[in-house]
Amino acid sequence: MTTGNSMTPISRLTKTPKMIANGSRAFAWYALSLLVLALDQFTKWLAETNLTFNEPIPIIEPFLNWTLAYNYGAAFSFLADAGGWQKWFFSGLALVMSIFLTVYLTRAPRQAKLLSLGLALVLGGAVGNLIDRLRLGKVVDFIHVHYADVWHYPIFNIADMAIMIGVAMIVIDMIFLEKKRQS
Repeated sequence: MTTGNSMTPISRLTKTPKMIANGSRAFAWYALSLLVLALDQFTKWLAETNLTFNEPIPIIEPFLNWTLAYNYGAAFSFLADAGGWQKWFFSGLALVMSIFLTVYLTRAPRQAKLLSLGLALVLGGAVGNLIDRLRLGKVVDFIHVHYADVWHYPIFNIADMAIMIGVAMIVIDMIFLEKKRQS
């Protein structure tokens, strides 16, 4: 059975196109992850060699300082004073997530560029903070966003920014773009 003047069978019109995975093209996304990792580690090295612990250097008053700080916990210093076990817990979690993201990047749909970009950013950031935890037992932070002495956001680093931006991209993809790809 065909439709109108078309020679295309109805059964072929209702099938969804097959999703093609990133496969070997995931190496481009791995390169982005390596760029994030390199930028993160370089800026942390600069912070440790040029800043004094807990002494702010104003960059854009009254909003931005460089302030060297160390985080022994997770985001927002969660479990920072837990006694040391959290280093291994968060390191293990970051390692498992990094392996998962590495594999998932090869399997993600090729046309899901925002998803792959988000995954690559999260991967680079997770490995950057993992390196700090394993090398130093803590994460180096230095970006201090605040408003005068009224409000202070927790001090963070490039890896944290990459993770947050990457997660936002993944969520946007899930909410707005995944259904379009499926239909």
